Amino acid sequence: MTTSHSRSQTNPTPARPRRTVLERFPAGGPRGSWPAEEYAAVQRTQGTTDARVVMDLGSDQFLVITETTK
Repeated sequence: MTTSHSRSQTNPTPARPRRTVLERFPAGGPRGSWPAEEYAAVQRTQGTTDARVVMDLGSDQFLVITETTK
């Protein structure tokens, strides 16, 4: 007969990188218009290489974010 020992181990949650919102755009823009993507592309050409667009469902907005703080 084998006995298993279960220990309660707490694994620390890895720290999330800090994100900075560079700009916000309403989700209801004109069809074929991608202002958040265009803004992120400009930011990348100006040196913010990790600028990207995410959707904030709670506010119904597209956010251009970066993992670095400014």
